[in-house]
Amino acid sequence: MAVRTMVMLKKILIAEDEDHIRTAIKLSLGTDDYEIHEARDGVEALDITRRVKPDLLILDVMMPGKNGYQVCETIKSDPELKHIHVLFLTARRIPKAREVVQEYGADDFLEKPFGIKELRAKVIAILGS
Repeated sequence: MAVRTMVMLKKILIAEDEDHIRTAIKLSLGTDDYEIHEARDGVEALDITRRVKPDLLILDVMMPGKNGYQVCETIKSDPELKHIHVLFLTARRIPKAREVVQEYGADDFLEKPFGIKELRAKVIAILGS
């Protein structure tokens, strides 16, 4: 009798207010490799984060409701959520980007436009898979 191994997919929440970017990220990551969730603004991102507790939050900096920095601060100050990895997305150049990432407790950032290989490499580096 064969034993089936249940593989737990890593959960990723994509919080991006632009539909086409959110869809492109989802397609580039592949639904076979990850359990993907989507949010259209910062408030929805926090709600889904609290319910799903993703392994990684791909978080746009400029969003309606709450911006990415506010979302990240809220998550990192919550003992039940602070373990969640955060990858910032930004269309703007961030002066001293490394310092900003560290200040908010994020893992890394990507500037838009970004390539699929670059996105996948950062996700793999953060999640270790």
